[in-house]
Amino acid sequence: MRACSDGVPLYPVYALLFADTGLSTAQVSSLFAIWSVVSFAAEVPSGALADAWSRRRLYALGELLTAAGFLLWLTWPSYAGFALGFVLWGLGGSFGSGSLEALVYDELAATGRTADYARVTGRGNTVAILAMLAATLLATPAWQAGGYLLVGALSIAVKLLGAALALRLPEPAASSSSDAPDEGTYWSLLRSGTREALGTPRVARAVLVAALVPGFTALDEYLPLLARDKGASIAAVPLLFAVTALAMAAGSALAGRDRIGLPLTLVTAAALIVAGGLTPHLAGMVAVSAAFGLLEYSIVRSETRLQETITGRARSTVLSVAGFGAEVFAVVLYASFAVELPLGVLFGLCAVPLLVTALVARR
Repeated sequence: MRACSDGVPLYPVYALLFADTGLSTAQVSSLFAIWSVVSFAAEVPSGALADAWSRRRLYALGELLTAAGFLLWLTWPSYAGFALGFVLWGLGGSFGSGSLEALVYDELAATGRTADYARVTGRGNTVAILAMLAATLLATPAWQAGGYLLVGALSIAVKLLGAALALRLPEPAASSSSDAPDEGTYWSLLRSGTREALGTPRVARAVLVAALVPGFTALDEYLPLLARDKGASIAAVPLLFAVTALAMAAGSALAGRDRIGLPLTLVTAAALIVAGGLTPHLAGMVAVSAAFGLLEYSIVRSETRLQETITGRARSTVLSVAGFGAEVFAVVLYASFAVELPLGVLFGLCAVPLLVTALVARR
């Protein structure tokens, strides 16, 4: 679900665009692989680039690259065009990963308001989730009115608007290193950021938790299948998806206040996932949705904790290391679902790594 939090109407239907162009399932899968490889490869280097250059400008550039990728899909609807579009989207997503969060934290630090980070980020994530939900609901009538061209044009407009708004964000002088000495160069920031993320025990634990928690949201890919296993009709699946999205929005909105603590939140989410996964009727989906709301709450809290532990200049680089870890963990989670077990049981088994994450967070 976080993958589609860009709020673009094209997201729910782009796989259909590929299929209608004549691509096989194997070709579509290879496109997803290209997207993942580019995102993995660019994640940490782009974080260092944000530290060395400008977080605001890099985020805006990422939005423009994604818009260019969508434009390629519309103007060159072929395997090559789709592949190049995914390369641009992968780069664009990596450019935005870590840079916006670091920019927000540095701006709050410049005004002595770092305690507000969780509240600001939580509200921002809530808006993003609701925008994703609105885009999902808009996709069908937009497609019916103007086909893929209209859906794609609206998605490009969203990205262009995002780039324009990003350029209007304030950026503390310390986050841009155009006039910085040697220690502010790209390679030095890349080294210092990865060293802090992996070599400082306190930061490394925070990076590990901030990587694991969002990785669990990869489970959202299986929610439609889980709902169908519990007896939901195809028409009811989008409604259940909306319930989960609203629970995530609520969790994010409440993350500004750490009322129950991160470890207890994760333990509660684990219990709800077990209960929801093993309940053989649709009531179980309510528990699963609540678990996703707690996971969203935990994402904001774990990211806030990581932000508070970072002491060096390479803030975006450290955050990008956590982002890379989240992507890797999500892939591991996907692979684990290839085991021949009932889907509800597989969901329940995810409570085990969640409890391990809670133990790490407790330290």
